[in-house]
Amino acid sequence: MALLRHAARVAWKDLRIELRSREIVYTMAFFGGAVPGMLWVAIALAGTIGLGRAFDRERENDTMRALLLAPVPRLAVFLGKAIATTVLVLAVAVVCAPMLAWLLDAPLFAYPGPLVLVVVLGAVGIAVIGSVFAATLLKVRSRDVLLPVILYPLLVPLFVAGTSSTSAQVAEFPNLDAAWYWIEFLGIYDSAFLVLSVWVFESLVIE
Repeated sequence: MALLRHAARVAWKDLRIELRSREIVYTMAFFGGAVPGMLWVAIALAGTIGLGRAFDRERENDTMRALLLAPVPRLAVFLGKAIATTVLVLAVAVVCAPMLAWLLDAPLFAYPGPLVLVVVLGAVGIAVIGSVFAATLLKVRSRDVLLPVILYPLLVPLFVAGTSSTSAQVAEFPNLDAAWYWIEFLGIYDSAFLVLSVWVFESLVIE
C-alpha cells in the first residue's frame, strides 16, 4: 500500500503540473489530431511526445535526481510516471477517436467496450515500456532520436494487436472473436513487460 501511495504522489505531481500548464496535452493533442485517419498512429505519436516531454521536464529542472534520492521506493517513481503518461495518452485518444469516427464515417463506437479496453491496454503498454527507456535516456543528448528508434521495435506487437483488434471491430462484418483474441494478447503483452520493467527499472536508471 505504501508503494502505491508513493506512486500516486509521483503521478499526481506530473498531472498537477500538466493541469496548470497543459503543455503536454496541447502538444500531444495537436499531433494526434494531425492523423485522424489512423487512431493507432495518433496514439503512438501522442505516447512518444508525452514520454519525451514528461522526462525532459525532469531533466530541465534537475528533479529526476531528487525523485530518485527521495525516501520512497524507486519503483514508485516508475509507476507514477507510467500512470501519468497513460492518463495523458488516454486523454488524447478521447479527442482523436470521435474525430476519426466523424471524418471517416467509421463505426468506431459500434462496440464501445472492446474499443475502450484495447485503447486502454495500448496506452498502458506504451507508458510502461516507454517510461523505462525515457528514464534511461534522460541524460543522452540524442534522446529525442534514440527513444523512438529503441521504443518502436518493442511496440510493434502492441500496434499490430491494437490495429488488428480495432479493424476487426469496424469491419463491414465485425469479427468480435478476432477482436477479443488481440485484446487478450495485449493483456499478456502488457503483463509481461510490466513485470520486466519493474525488475530492470532501478538498475537501468542507476546506471
